[in-house]
Amino acid sequence: MAHSYAINDDVHHQQQGPQGRAVVKQRSVYTIVGRLPIEADGRRRYRIKSKTENIERVVTEEQISPLD
Repeated sequence: MAHSYAINDDVHHQQQGPQGRAVVKQRSVYTIVGRLPIEADGRRRYRIKSKTENIERVVTEEQISPLD
């Protein structure tokens, strides 16, 4: 199973609230800066960096979506 996004791809990230609940907030634009090893359960992980803030996150593929 290969990663769906490449390094330097821009994506939307939906922030999550307490215990995984989605936060009602505009999605932020991030850039893929790294593709991490696939987890044991098959989930693909990425390191992403915000375009507007000095923030990096590690997310699974389900938490990001392509720009429209």
